[in-house]
Amino acid sequence: MTRAMGAAMRRIHVGNALSAFGLGFTVPYLYVYVAQVRGLGAMTAGLVLAVFAVAALIVLPFAGRAIVRRGPLPVLLAALVMAAVGALSLGLAGSAAAVLLSAAALGAGQAVMQPALATMIVDCSTADTRSRAFAMQFFLQNLGLGTGGLIGGHLVDTTRVSSFTLLFAIEAAMFLLLVAVMATVRMPHSPRIEDAPAQSAKAGWKRLLGNRAMVQLCVLGFVLFFACYGQFESGLSAYGVEAAGISTSALGTALAANTLMIVVAQFAVLKFVERRRRSRVIAGVGLIWAVAWLTAGYAGLGHGSREMATAAFVSTYALFGLGEAMLSPTVAPLVADLAPEGLAGQYNSAFALVKQLALAVGPAVGGPLGAELHGLYVATFLVFSLGISVLALRLGKRLTPVQDRPWLARGTRVVARGGAPAESLAA
Repeated sequence: MTRAMGAAMRRIHVGNALSAFGLGFTVPYLYVYVAQVRGLGAMTAGLVLAVFAVAALIVLPFAGRAIVRRGPLPVLLAALVMAAVGALSLGLAGSAAAVLLSAAALGAGQAVMQPALATMIVDCSTADTRSRAFAMQFFLQNLGLGTGGLIGGHLVDTTRVSSFTLLFAIEAAMFLLLVAVMATVRMPHSPRIEDAPAQSAKAGWKRLLGNRAMVQLCVLGFVLFFACYGQFESGLSAYGVEAAGISTSALGTALAANTLMIVVAQFAVLKFVERRRRSRVIAGVGLIWAVAWLTAGYAGLGHGSREMATAAFVSTYALFGLGEAMLSPTVAPLVADLAPEGLAGQYNSAFALVKQLALAVGPAVGGPLGAELHGLYVATFLVFSLGISVLALRLGKRLTPVQDRPWLARGTRVVARGGAPAESLAA
């Protein structure tokens, strides 16, 4: 990594921390703000959450192409300005229409930030440093979200609209501060498609869909996000309250345990996974999450004491956090290594699109199951977790040696990308 790449990477990490810190102020309180503080009801609050997902699904296909043509930095700056406008508007909105429009702007901006920042990390890292860079990104995101949420919880007052307006204003200020920080970044040269004909956008997607390893990774990614992130604030929390009798304070403790596990374990886990096959690391995550779902089953169906049920439920979230820490230096670098030269932005956007689909479908499926059909809920997601292991091992058969074991690239100048066969590498 050159000195210029290192300087750019430091600013990117600061940007990740600032954006997560700003989001942490409002994300935990969005439902309460819309439904109760603004008095717009549960239906409008539910629509706001849906608008976030819909806005992301609309903009992400265009974001990937824009990143490829213009580079990630201009796209990121535009997304940050849009998110800042959306956040400030949401804090001032008093009607349902204004809230929904503001949420659409905020959701679209947030969605585009993810692949833009990921592509910047790819452009400013090498095969040797990429896993550590993405691990640092995930660590800072969780630290920022947790810190922002903790401070926001001390500032918020459900009897005063102005306290929520302050939270959204702080979030907007963080995005604008991030604009100032990222505007100073000097990105290293990377291939761009400047003069491609209009039909090349379709050709790019066709090429992506023709990459069988990338398609399998997207299927695997959908299951990963559906079975974990898509359940945190919907099915799993409903299951904990209804089946295990978990109090709201214990639910907060469980979420804190998840974040704490990630923050504490991230770099210890990184040393473990750096010398393991990526496909087997992901398969191991599936097994860890299977244990997490068995633990959740004991919490809600084990007929133990309230204390044992609470301990088991908190342990479930901690086990999920351990799996997340293993995924952060594994999946995102793999997406980058599968992308042909110059198309990392499109591949990052495609994977972000899959993530948003899973986050939209996950709560819709898991919420009713977790609240009403407790045994079926645990069994269903236990099967999904085991399915992660199966899909990961099948994906491993499609990866080149360097894509599955990136440390092999250190001894050769040949780095396989975009599904191309590696040259004369040891199995």
